[in-house]
Amino acid sequence: MLAKKLFRTILKYKAQFLSMIIMIAIGIGVFVGFNMEWYTLEQNTNAFLSETGFADYRIISKTGFSESDLNAVLSIDGIKAATRYFSVNASVKNSDDIVALTVNSDTRVSGVLSVSGENYDAKSEDGVWLSDRYAAQNGIKTGDLLELIYNGTTLTGTVKGLVKSGEYMICLPDANQVMPDYNTYGFAYISPAMFKNTIGAEFYTQINAISDLDKNDFVEAVDKALGTTYVVLSKDETISWSESRGEIEEGQVMGSVLPVLFLLIAVLTMITTMHRIIAAEKTQIGTLKALGFKNRKIVRHYTSFALTIGVIGSCLGIGIGYLLGWYIMNPNGAMGTYIDIPDWSLKTPFMCWIILLGVIALLTLIGFLSVKSIIKGSAAETLRPYAPKKFKNLFIEKTKLWNRLCFGARWNLRDSLRHKSRTLMTLFGIIGCTVLCVGALGMQDTLDAFVKVFYYDAINYEARINLETVGVTTDEAIAVSERYGKDWGATLGVQIGDKTVQLEIYHLENDSVKFVNETLNFTDLKDDGAYICSRIAEEFNVKPGGEISFKPYGTNAEYTVKVNGILRSMVENIVITDEFAESLGIEYQINTVYTNEKDVEKVFPISNVQNKSDVIKSFDTFLSLMRTMVALLIVAAVILGIVVLYNLGVMSYTERYREMATLKVVGFKNKQIGRILIGQNLWLTLIGIIFGIPAGVGVLQYLLTALAKEYEMVLSLGFKTFAVSILLTFGVSLLVGLMVSNKNKKIDMVEALKGQE
Repeated sequence: MLAKKLFRTILKYKAQFLSMIIMIAIGIGVFVGFNMEWYTLEQNTNAFLSETGFADYRIISKTGFSESDLNAVLSIDGIKAATRYFSVNASVKNSDDIVALTVNSDTRVSGVLSVSGENYDAKSEDGVWLSDRYAAQNGIKTGDLLELIYNGTTLTGTVKGLVKSGEYMICLPDANQVMPDYNTYGFAYISPAMFKNTIGAEFYTQINAISDLDKNDFVEAVDKALGTTYVVLSKDETISWSESRGEIEEGQVMGSVLPVLFLLIAVLTMITTMHRIIAAEKTQIGTLKALGFKNRKIVRHYTSFALTIGVIGSCLGIGIGYLLGWYIMNPNGAMGTYIDIPDWSLKTPFMCWIILLGVIALLTLIGFLSVKSIIKGSAAETLRPYAPKKFKNLFIEKTKLWNRLCFGARWNLRDSLRHKSRTLMTLFGIIGCTVLCVGALGMQDTLDAFVKVFYYDAINYEARINLETVGVTTDEAIAVSERYGKDWGATLGVQIGDKTVQLEIYHLENDSVKFVNETLNFTDLKDDGAYICSRIAEEFNVKPGGEISFKPYGTNAEYTVKVNGILRSMVENIVITDEFAESLGIEYQINTVYTNEKDVEKVFPISNVQNKSDVIKSFDTFLSLMRTMVALLIVAAVILGIVVLYNLGVMSYTERYREMATLKVVGFKNKQIGRILIGQNLWLTLIGIIFGIPAGVGVLQYLLTALAKEYEMVLSLGFKTFAVSILLTFGVSLLVGLMVSNKNKKIDMVEALKGQE
């Protein structure tokens, strides 16, 4: 009997039950999906990096390392394995493409994973093991010839295998490009034998090591073993590790923000709705008690409503979570365009299942407490219909303003304050909808401003000419710059405390590169000081007018310079002019020339050319992914608003059924009653928007700080964002109000009024 009643009650309150199931399903789905995303990424990248022997440290020298240097490093206690390593961007012959030419003396460290073709052979004299993603994008197959140009020399080899590598898990030519573009950039491993035969000598600019030592101990041991100071980069300072860890941290943050919002609204909706359903069922509960049903059995029956909602919502949510996780984490999905790993199988952290069980238990407890509070007393007492608590007159009712208010305003104000929980839930739903809209559209505004300033405006050249890293004299570099516009730059690694950053030296006669200050405006470089990025300024507590000290690697010199200003930058860097560098006596090698010419002849000492359009194209890919995310958040905001407001609107309609019947009896038309209901929704929407807009701005600022600190973005919100957010929220509220107000036509005045005391 009670089982049949369960289904009849669910059908009777189908709108409320459906809304609760939807909210729980969305909350669980977002929670499972986001946590599945970061956990899958963490587990799969860790497995891949371990399998390919991703190095913990990279010792760098421009002059190269010998076999004896490697043995000295291997003799250090705490170093498990090490290899000599060389990687340089080389041009693909008869193409604008660039390939990271890589040579490794021992592929157990910084090695490769074979995808197809032959396994890597360190003794092969003509073999090339090419990135499978680059090969797929450019139609290259095993057995094809590949010609690479390095330092004026052409290396010709046969593609014997397609591979993946942990060192190029995020395959970017430099920090200025934020998304891989396998159409124009990839990597290729060749054997030491082939490299030596072609170049005529061994040459390795890195020693990569696997070690559990912390960086300070590692650096100290290496300096002692090799007898001099070298640039040492930990895995945290590599793109593949730092960016993938950044994505994992972002996933963890997102997994703790959005799901909490949805789950909190779902739980609050459950509390309010279950209380109202049980209150509406008060007469039914009294009837069951009169028929002899024990309190315990009645409690179990009504508690099963909440359990059913929790189980169905959680099952649907798990399905939504897996779809969301798969959408993000698949080779062709959002993450697949950025990270190159072999295994994309989805994984869920164990704590998710614990929390899911906890959510179901909490929902069941809500149902239990809702019925427990009503079932007390005798059957006769329980049979009396539910009546709202007595409501005292408002303070405003004692003022002259109250008499000036229209009937609808007075009625809605009293109703809102009488049913505080419903009013607060409505406000919470509207605030949540507004926060999502402002956050999503504000994210788009911020990214658009970032791209405009950092790419379209700050990059004031058509092409960047990268020079060879070895064998290029200053005169040869200057000659290239004279030929292509006279603007050039040099980069070298320096140490601030125990931190490695870039020192960038510029000679700019044509303003080919512009520098962005903290307010996203451009600033000119002066010749009497340095400019530091905001991350360095924050970490070392340095302000304009202060001083900062740094040590170039490979020398014993230390320079203390005045800080002229703070810049926003994609990399952690110090920027100075060439005149200031010469006044300090800093030795450097020109490695980049900036030009507005589109046709650059690729002859020595030019290594490769990167066009501005290619850099912007890579960011356009990133922006397209973000637009998809923005669209998903907007859809989520609309669903959130419609479900919560409709559920609460139907609840309000049910609670005020007798009152609206009374209004009809005294002559109010359906349209007039509808306007009263819609008016209450719109006033609550206005209040919710007033709180929701600053909350959305605050959430977005938090996410920018937590998720995109390395880009040093500035929060940018346009008028359109606020206008669309307000109109969208009002639109959802108005739509729901119209849907609920149409129910007035179905009010049976006799039925509504005859049974109430």
